[in-house]
Amino acid sequence: MSAEASVGSSAADSAQSTISQHVFQNSGEFRNQGLLGSKYVKLNVGGSLHYTTVQTLSKEDSLLRRMCNGITEVTTDSEGWIILDRSGRYFDLVLNFLRDGSVPLPEDRRELDEVLKEAQYYQVQGLIQHCLGAMQKQKDVLETVCRIPMITSAKEEQRMIATCRKPVVKLQNNRGNNKYSYTSNSDDNLLKNIELFDKLVLRFNGRVLFVKDVLGDEICCWSFYGEGRKIAEVCCTSIVYATEKKQTKVEFPEARIFEETLNILIYENSRGLGPGGLHLLDSRGAGSSLGAGHSEEEGAVGGDRRVRRIHVRRHIMHDERGHGQQTVYKD
Repeated sequence: MSAEASVGSSAADSAQSTISQHVFQNSGEFRNQGLLGSKYVKLNVGGSLHYTTVQTLSKEDSLLRRMCNGITEVTTDSEGWIILDRSGRYFDLVLNFLRDGSVPLPEDRRELDEVLKEAQYYQVQGLIQHCLGAMQKQKDVLETVCRIPMITSAKEEQRMIATCRKPVVKLQNNRGNNKYSYTSNSDDNLLKNIELFDKLVLRFNGRVLFVKDVLGDEICCWSFYGEGRKIAEVCCTSIVYATEKKQTKVEFPEARIFEETLNILIYENSRGLGPGGLHLLDSRGAGSSLGAGHSEEEGAVGGDRRVRRIHVRRHIMHDERGHGQQTVYKD
């Protein structure tokens, strides 16, 4: 190749480079090596336009600061807007954090995750820690929410009670048992039992394991367990033998249920007390007084240890000898 051809080729390459640079600039995109000479910055974040200052973007050692001082190259359009290929949904939140040092975060966990991702992309460490702290608070709140296991089988119930280190209170309710018709206030009392269960769950959360059983035959029955065995039972259903048909009656012995819940707390730390703790529990005795009223104790389980089964007016039969005669109660 001759010298003239070589010079001609170099001139052509130089001209092509000048043309390419001109076209690149006219297309609206070029690399800005720094914004330190500017005071205000125009940002186009995924189509969302933001106007701020270099001072705001430089408050933390982040990607935005490095964009301002030229360490990280930026792409601008022909009108001077810096192009950021990110969603602009939460960029206002990023800017407000840089301006104020704090910002309200969304309560929705998914939105909070998205804010965290944006903070991590822009490497704003303060906002990252702020998001992580909010997530930890949400986790703590969720952990304190009462979770009530729902019994699905007898084996599951036995395993759960046997392995639990806490006292257990089980409410068995099955309104679907329609063998007999219900009295007029049965549904109201059944609802009261369920509401009391929820109140006790909140009050003794973390100390007592509360479970629900909706598979059994009992319509409404409370069971109390300690050390893996049943300690007491409060049956709230009874059968009313009326003149024409049998009816199911649901009672609401609130005081008795609350009393048995308090009694079961004696087994709260029993499995970690050792022999002394077990002696204390045994000394309580199985024959605790049941108090006056319409309650009864029956049955012995496991040697000397008895289960207190309290039934509320189990069977009621109306005397058919005449209207207005006294009702006879039969066990």
